[in-house]
Amino acid sequence: MLKIDIITLFSKMFVGPLNESIMWRAQDKKFIELNIVDLRQFGITERKTVDNRPYGGGAGMILRIDVIDNCLKSIKAKPKTKDTKIVLLDAGGEKFTQKKAYEYSSLKRLILICGHYEGIDHRVHENLVDEIISIGDYVLTGGEIPAMVVADTVTRLVPGVIKEKSLKEESFSDSLEEVTEYPQYTRPEIYKNLKVPSVLLTGNHKKIDKWRKIKK
Repeated sequence: MLKIDIITLFSKMFVGPLNESIMWRAQDKKFIELNIVDLRQFGITERKTVDNRPYGGGAGMILRIDVIDNCLKSIKAKPKTKDTKIVLLDAGGEKFTQKKAYEYSSLKRLILICGHYEGIDHRVHENLVDEIISIGDYVLTGGEIPAMVVADTVTRLVPGVIKEKSLKEESFSDSLEEVTEYPQYTRPEIYKNLKVPSVLLTGNHKKIDKWRKIKK
């Protein structure tokens, strides 16, 4: 059985799409176990804050590394674990393909992190996940729909969920270019010896812009 954990700020979005049709049957017959995790529960202070302003300036808010780290710990998930993948849904990630879906379907556990707001502290990309995945060259309001796409695609490939003959008759094409963006960071400045790049703390926007162009 494949266990799929989905970490999200908007758990109600999954009530319909992942509880109908093949997804429902796969859960009912114990081919997969689906666990929706509310990231807001791990927010800081009484207000359960999950984001903050980006270092170096810029529009929007960035999800905090400490919030995501605490969430992953609560479900006993860490990168580089055998038969497990922690995947961040992000527009700048590797393109999701049928080949990748087959790879995920052979796992025992798949953890999907839904991005939201302007982005996620880039230390999450660098230290807390195994892979960063994008479902296409376009921008959505959050990672919830991509998580649904990945969960649905992977579930139907789990042995027993769909007839093998149906899977063999399908064909796919990989031709789109990847979307990339410079890394972004927010508070805390230092987390478990993981530091925000010093250039973002200088207030020198010319240097910051130059750094961002190099890192993009």
